[in-house]
Amino acid sequence: MACMKLGSKTDAFQRQGQAWFCTTGLPSDVVVEVGEMSFHLHKFPLLSRSGVMERLIADSSEGEEGSVIKLPDVPGGAKTFELVAKICYGVKLELTASNVVYLRCAAEHLEMTEEYGEGNLISQTEIFLNQIVLRNWKDSLKALKTCDDVLNHAEELNITKRCIESLAVKASTDPNLFGWPVVEHGGPMQSPGGSVLWNGISTGARPRSSSSDWWYDDVTSLSLPLYKRLISVIEARGINKDVIAGSLTRYAKKYIPGLNRRQGISESSSRMAQVALGAPPSEEDQNVLLEEIDRLLPMQKGVVSTKFLFGMLRTAMILHANPSCISNLERRIGMQLDQATLEDLLMPNFSNSMETLYNVDCVQRILKHFLAMDQATGGASPCSIDDGQLMGSPSLTPITMVAKLIDGYLAEVAPDVNLKLPKFQSLAAAVPEYARPLDDGLYRAIDIYLKSHPWLPEQEREQLCRLMDCQKLSLEACTHAAQNERLPLRIVVQVLFFEQLQLRTSIAGCFLVSDNLDGSRQLRSGFAGSNEGGWATAVRENQVLKVGMDNMRMRVSELEKECSNMRQEIEKLGRIKGSSTWGNMSKKLGFKIKSQMCSAQEGSVSNQTNRSAKTEKTKDRHGKQNKSE
Repeated sequence: MACMKLGSKTDAFQRQGQAWFCTTGLPSDVVVEVGEMSFHLHKFPLLSRSGVMERLIADSSEGEEGSVIKLPDVPGGAKTFELVAKICYGVKLELTASNVVYLRCAAEHLEMTEEYGEGNLISQTEIFLNQIVLRNWKDSLKALKTCDDVLNHAEELNITKRCIESLAVKASTDPNLFGWPVVEHGGPMQSPGGSVLWNGISTGARPRSSSSDWWYDDVTSLSLPLYKRLISVIEARGINKDVIAGSLTRYAKKYIPGLNRRQGISESSSRMAQVALGAPPSEEDQNVLLEEIDRLLPMQKGVVSTKFLFGMLRTAMILHANPSCISNLERRIGMQLDQATLEDLLMPNFSNSMETLYNVDCVQRILKHFLAMDQATGGASPCSIDDGQLMGSPSLTPITMVAKLIDGYLAEVAPDVNLKLPKFQSLAAAVPEYARPLDDGLYRAIDIYLKSHPWLPEQEREQLCRLMDCQKLSLEACTHAAQNERLPLRIVVQVLFFEQLQLRTSIAGCFLVSDNLDGSRQLRSGFAGSNEGGWATAVRENQVLKVGMDNMRMRVSELEKECSNMRQEIEKLGRIKGSSTWGNMSKKLGFKIKSQMCSAQEGSVSNQTNRSAKTEKTKDRHGKQNKSE
């Protein structure tokens, strides 16, 4: 830390309890009371340096010994007046960034101008401030921190503004460009070339290279009012909003302990250690800080992490922050919900009602903000994208990620027995249908909810299951759903029907591939001539195709058996319930058609195999004739 030496005499001041005595050999003729401290001094050194002291001494009982003067409003109190008194006596002391603001304000208050002595305290402190302190980052920061204690006086003298502008200039400019002393070596101020300006001594020290966040930790030592002013000035200089948001995040994490609960152990412990150096912030202070951070943060996607925003929202709910603050945080999260994780969404319900374990209403509001933003920015919709392009559209990526996230959240909150069906349905239905390429995640959540709420009547079960589209279930999900006893009978029938359609499509695709392969082989045979390697390759491909078709026939047979068993079980249930319409229903849904289709397709497979065998024999016969020739 830079310093400036004043005075040349040895210290002759001694303290006894609440009193200071100047032991110069002469008896004291004036007592100056500053707060609870009294200073037993001499009139001449004081009135020769201070206009205020000159008038007060003159107004006191002149001629009487032991005049008493009261100074209740000296900036910095008794500690600062002690330094002023020593300066008046010419005692050696150091002017530093830690005491220059107090002394400058006290000198102004006591009228210690050049009229009362050349090189008086006002001029000395101004020179030190302008030429040393304000040119150095850490000294400017220390001086600004002391302004809190004498804020009114510092504002009148423009000291606070000068310190803030000095810091803002340095924070908004790359220190590597000018060699600013981001990390001082012993405290002296460096020139752009790296030399020390004070006393003309060159140290050769160079500042370390640093990134744009080199000043974050330093400014966290400022009080909130001063920090807000500094951030506003830095922002006015056009600095990147990401840098501003990074500083606000660092400041908030230092003074709001709840934001650090999911950090790494080392980082969290270091933050708590910093807070422990001072008084722990009260809940009211944390609430005020949280609302100010929300006000200062740019309303822009991605400037801060989603995890930090969720931490802010969680803390705001715990501290019962202003509803507008909570709403703003939900809107910020909604703007970048696609960057969230399932752990972020699992926020406990801090309301007094404790209706549910997790705050489902909050998540639904956040989702609403995301969908509104997605629509406003021209996000994908079923009207603008046809079915063939829906899955491959890049614009669907964020909303598809959010749909997957919400399905995972539904599966996590589904076991809560206090979660009412309308609330579960409302959140599940809030996700647009086109956002889910598959409904497997939604099916899993519904299945968990049914398992955890076995008392639901059949009508509500069917109503819940209508949220998913059976056509968008994978074969694995269809297989699970077809054997799921918790699903309503009508839903099981629909699943079986659409599983059958998927199977038809798969088999038809296999036949189409087989026909294409046969055509391509015949085309290649015209050009291959007597190339035996080409025939061998064709034979191997035929064999692979036969194996694939055999596997497909086995799978069809297995599914028929499963379907037959399930049909028998459902018919038993139908007989128990007095229903006799199962036969008609099964015909409508295609169970008989399935058997006929599979038989027809097996015949087609046999025909395909026979044609392949005949083709191979013909090729072999032509090959032998060519060899004999």
